[in-house]
Amino acid sequence: METQTKEETKDLEKLYAETLHKVERGGITKGKIIAVKSDVVVVDVGYKSEGIIPVAEFTEDELSNLKEGDNVEVFVERINDQEGVVILSRDRASKIRTWEMLTEAHSSNVRVEGRVVGKTKGGLFVDIKGIKAFLPSSQIDIKAVKDMDSYIGQTMAVRILKITPYRGYSNALGNQASVIVSRRAVMEEERHVRKEETLKLLKEGALLKGIVKNITDYGVFVDLGGIDGLLHISDISWRRVNHPSEFFSVGDEKEFIVLKYDEDTEKVTLGYKQKKPDPWISVEDKYKAGMKLKGKVVSITDYGVFVEIEEGLEGLIHVSELDWTPRPKHPSKYVSVGDEVEAAVINVNKDERKLSLTIKQLKPRPWDLVGQNYKVGQKITGKVKTVTDFGAFVRLPEGVDGLVHISDLSWIKHIKHPSEVLKKGQKIDAVILSLEPDKERMALGVKQLTPDPWQSEIPAKFRLGDEFKGRVLRITDFGIFVELEGGVEGLVYSSEVDASMEIKEGDEIWVRIIKVNVEERKIGLSMKNLKNAAVER
Repeated sequence: METQTKEETKDLEKLYAETLHKVERGGITKGKIIAVKSDVVVVDVGYKSEGIIPVAEFTEDELSNLKEGDNVEVFVERINDQEGVVILSRDRASKIRTWEMLTEAHSSNVRVEGRVVGKTKGGLFVDIKGIKAFLPSSQIDIKAVKDMDSYIGQTMAVRILKITPYRGYSNALGNQASVIVSRRAVMEEERHVRKEETLKLLKEGALLKGIVKNITDYGVFVDLGGIDGLLHISDISWRRVNHPSEFFSVGDEKEFIVLKYDEDTEKVTLGYKQKKPDPWISVEDKYKAGMKLKGKVVSITDYGVFVEIEEGLEGLIHVSELDWTPRPKHPSKYVSVGDEVEAAVINVNKDERKLSLTIKQLKPRPWDLVGQNYKVGQKITGKVKTVTDFGAFVRLPEGVDGLVHISDLSWIKHIKHPSEVLKKGQKIDAVILSLEPDKERMALGVKQLTPDPWQSEIPAKFRLGDEFKGRVLRITDFGIFVELEGGVEGLVYSSEVDASMEIKEGDEIWVRIIKVNVEERKIGLSMKNLKNAAVER
């Protein structure tokens, strides 16, 4: 009975072994979940003992969705017949399959996807289904990478550059840094493919979309798809361009026109403004002399103001066309960049690409106003703007200047320079002596504010033979100028000077009237035969 039982048992075991999967330690097999417990997941792998997987190898979401009958691929860690248990690992099975996939991808030169999980000296770590691969910094991008932190968390396609040969699964899983990958290789492949497609379309006059990749002072570099083109600053807009960054930012996708393509050097010159017609072509048809228009101030220089009339079309208001004043102020004193101004066309020259404008001619001409509002003999008030050797210019409220000649400053004083009596900025009264608006001339007089003393007062007061005490003003070779009462000047002729006296400027001396010439406005004096001087001595 006992012998029969042993034989029956052997037969049953043999039958069981033939019907079960072959399970070996260190291998991968498929199993079926039969129970989910608090600490382990029980799996039937076709062995006489049940297999268990620690719940730590599952996420909470996975555990909540596990149910009896689900299939799972596992790695056999250990078989313990005495305890009747098989220790399994789903993680190791997954890593082994990943390793096999990476090995195949390396030999077949196929790209794989991974997620950047960390940074190390010289590169990044990329997780590829549980296997941590190394991505050197030189293989991250086609261009130099400045900020590797920005890649962490990104999912990217890579090529496997190197994978360390291994013997058995244990070594493969023990050395996770044995995979080196490259994102740059993928980018270069994609760039090559895009380049081939772009070259099919690349010809002069073609419109191509591109992405701005770099901006410099002289232009913009554009990625047309595997091949770069240069858009020079002069081809950005028909309008004035101070810097390309006014129109573009890195990353912008725009449409450009191919101006020139050299197949040998693969040099591509791009245009942007050429997508629109040159506004100067029709300028003479659209704008005529005398036409009024509005525009925006886009630039201010020492010599004038540039005004944009339409996109790419600028006119110049020369500094002399800003104001009617003889000496206009700096253009920045009249307008600011961004101001909208009204102007009139003076001249249009399509060939020289010049459009001359004026602001002042839209305003009344000051000399016309002066001609209407003033007349000869009228008293005016103005401010001294300029003092010259021959006189002084006086600014009227209308902005025009009248000239006070040096001879019209005083009836009686001999003035060597106008600065003796007038200063710049001084407010004065004057009389209009002559007015010629068409020639933009006005003569003013200061002395004419009072009656001419030579007509009656001086001849009556200074008679021949009368003696006066005066102050020496100037001593010359031909005589001595003396200031008499009321500021009247007379000249002691050199032949009438008392040689016995030592005289200097500022001294007070007695003189005698020996000549009065009303027409020439001169008084002749003598220091000889003086009664008053003799009495003082």
